[in-house]
Amino acid sequence: MLNRWDDAEAARWAELGDLGEITYGSRVVGADPALVLHGGGNTSIKGHSTDAWGEPVPTLWVKGSGWDLATIEPPGFAPLRLEPVRRLAELAELSDTEMVNQLRIQLLDASAPNPSVEAILHALLPHRSVLHSHADAVLALTNTADGDGRVRELWGDRAVVVPYVMPGFDLARRCADEWQAQAHDGTEAMVLLNHGIFTFGETTRQAYDSMIDRISEAEQCLAEAGVTSFGETGDDSLLQELWGSADAGALTADQVETVAELRAEMSAAAGVPMLLRAVHDERAAAFCARNDLVSVAQRGPATPDHIIRTKQFPMVGRDVDAFIEGYRAYFERNCGRHADGASQSDHRSDEEGSSQTSLTMLDPAPRVVLDPELGLWTAGRRAADCDIAADIYLHTIDVISAAEALGGYVALSEADLFDVEYWELEQAKLARAGAPAGLAGQVALVTGAASGIGQAAAAALAAAGAAIVGIDIDIGITHDDDGDSDRPSALHGSAWLGIEADVTDAGAVTEAVASAIERFGGIDIVVAAAGIFGPSAPLEELVDDSGLGTAWQQTFDINVSGAANTLAAVHRVVRHSPAGGRVVIVGSKNVPAPGKGAAAYSASKAALTQLARVAALEWAPDGITVNVVHPDGVFDTGLWSDELIAQRAASYGLTSEQYRRRNLLGRELASPDVGALIAQMCGPAFAHTTGAQIPQDGGSDRVI
Repeated sequence: MLNRWDDAEAARWAELGDLGEITYGSRVVGADPALVLHGGGNTSIKGHSTDAWGEPVPTLWVKGSGWDLATIEPPGFAPLRLEPVRRLAELAELSDTEMVNQLRIQLLDASAPNPSVEAILHALLPHRSVLHSHADAVLALTNTADGDGRVRELWGDRAVVVPYVMPGFDLARRCADEWQAQAHDGTEAMVLLNHGIFTFGETTRQAYDSMIDRISEAEQCLAEAGVTSFGETGDDSLLQELWGSADAGALTADQVETVAELRAEMSAAAGVPMLLRAVHDERAAAFCARNDLVSVAQRGPATPDHIIRTKQFPMVGRDVDAFIEGYRAYFERNCGRHADGASQSDHRSDEEGSSQTSLTMLDPAPRVVLDPELGLWTAGRRAADCDIAADIYLHTIDVISAAEALGGYVALSEADLFDVEYWELEQAKLARAGAPAGLAGQVALVTGAASGIGQAAAAALAAAGAAIVGIDIDIGITHDDDGDSDRPSALHGSAWLGIEADVTDAGAVTEAVASAIERFGGIDIVVAAAGIFGPSAPLEELVDDSGLGTAWQQTFDINVSGAANTLAAVHRVVRHSPAGGRVVIVGSKNVPAPGKGAAAYSASKAALTQLARVAALEWAPDGITVNVVHPDGVFDTGLWSDELIAQRAASYGLTSEQYRRRNLLGRELASPDVGALIAQMCGPAFAHTTGAQIPQDGGSDRVI
C-alpha cells in the first residue's frame, strides 16, 4: 500500500499542535478508500489542554461522529477529559444512550460534535496516537472461515486479535480484556475480526507508518494466495458485453424503460421516490457474471457499519416483491431479540397493562441491485447516497472476491447484522443528514439549461431537492465538478448531469434520456425551456425568393420540433415516475398577445402551446400533468440583447427602460422569478392541474 505521508504538509499542520498533527494524519488515512469510506474509521490523539483556571487537563481528542476522515478539520475532533473517559470502562454495564451522555459530560467544549462511539476504546489504548481503519485487505483475511487463524498466522503475537463484538461499550470492555491478555512491548496492531484494524504510536506518523506496513503485509499475504490488486480486473470484455462499450454506458431502448419500471417498484417499496444509479465498472461487471452470484452476494457486508448504506445484502435480479418479503421475514426473525422487540405492527402489553415501545421496521427497499443483464446499480434518496452505496459495494466486491480466493467469504451472522442495522447510534448517523428536501429522490430534465429561464428552472428544482439533467447545445461542464464555473451553485456535484445535445436532433435527445436513466434511474419532471427569439422583422421581410427564410425555419425547429423531440423521448420513462410525471412548457405572452415584428417567435410559441395541450390530453391517463407558463419581459435571458430590446422598444414608441417595465404592475421580471414558478408548478400545489396556461408577465391588459 502506498504511503501517502508528506513531511512538509505534516509540518504545516503540526504548527497547530496535537490537534493539527492528528488532523493531518486522519486526512491521509481518509485519502485512501482501501482504508476507510464515507465517514468510516476513527482516530485520536492524547495530550493536554488548559481549563478556565489555566490548569493542564489530560485530554483525548477523538474524531467526532458524522465527520469524514478525508476532509476532517480541527473542529471535527471532540476534546474529552481523558481520565474520566478511561474510568467509564470500569463500569459493569453502560447503555448506548447513557454512554453517549457520559461522553458528552466529559467534553471540554460544549459545541463539539458527539465523540466517536469507540472513544472509550481509544482512551484505554496506552499510546498517544491511535488510528482505526476498515482496510479491505484486513477484512479479506478476517471475513473467512478461519479468519482468526489467518490473522494469527500472518502477524503472530504482534497483533492483539479480538473476536467480533458490536461497537460501543461492550467492544471497549472486550478490547481492554484482550489487550491485557495479549499485548506486550512488541505489539504493533489490534485486529477486530469482521471489523477492522487499529495501529498506534507515540506520534501520528508512527501510527500511520504502522498502518501502511500492516496493510502491505496483508496485501502480500493475499498476493501469495493468488489475489490480484484490489480494484483491478485487467479485463474489460464483460463490461463491453454489458454496456456495448468499455468506456461509457449505453442502455438500449428496452433497458431504459426496464430501469424506469424497476426504480418505480423500488420507490414504492421505500414509500418515497428513490434515485437509481448504474455503476459502470469492470469489477461490477465481472462480479455480476459470477455463476455463484446469488450465494456470495447474499452473505452480508464486509463490515457491519456498511449495512445502513447497503442493507444486509443486495437484491440479485429484479424481483422487488421477493426482496421485500425476504426483508420482512428477516425483520420478524430478529426484532424479538431486542428489549423493545415488538414489531411495528405488533404493539404488545404485559400482563399488568404496561406497554412496550415497538421496534419500527425500516423501509424494505434494496439499496444495491446486482443483475446479470443490467449490472450493478445503487439506490438512495439523494445522488450522494447512491454514490456512497456504489463506493462501498465496489470495495465489498473486492473483499468478497479476495476472501473467496482464500477458501470462502464469511460475513457476520444475521443477528449481528440486524443489531447494527437497528442500532440507534447507527441510525442517528443518517438522521444527522437532515430531512430531505421536497423533491428529493426525483429527477428533472431541463432543456436550455445552460442559461436564462432553463438555468433558473434547473437551479430552483435543484434547490428543492431534485437531481438535474441539464441539456443544452452548449452546456459547458458536463459532469461532476468542484463548482468552478458560472453555473449556479445548485447545479454542481453528483446531483447534476450536464449533457451537450441539440434538441432538434431526435437521436441526440433519445441518447440524452438514456444517459439520464443510467445516472439517476428515471425522469419525473420535464421542463422544455430551449428556445430562440428568431428574426425580428415585418412579415414581408421574412420571405425571400425561395419562400420563408432559414431563420424562420430555425425558430420553429428549436421552439417546436425541439420540444416535440423531447416529449417523444421522455414519455416512456416519465409515465413510470413514482411521484407522478410533471411537464412544464415555457411558452410566451406572445401566444395570447403577439407582438409586431415577432411573427416567427409568436407563431412558434403558439404551436408549442398547442403541442402542450395535446400532450395534456394524451398523457392524463398516465397521471402526467402538462402545463404551460407564459412569461414576458424576462430580459436577462439569451433571447435578448440590448440591441433587440431597443428595436422592440422602438416598435412600441418606448425607451428601453420603459419597455422593460411595460406591464401593469410596472415590475421587471428576471429568470429566477420564472424558475421559482416552474418549481412550484412541479410541486404538490399543481398535482391536480393539467392543460393550464399560467401568465407571468407583470399583468398585461391584452392578456387580461
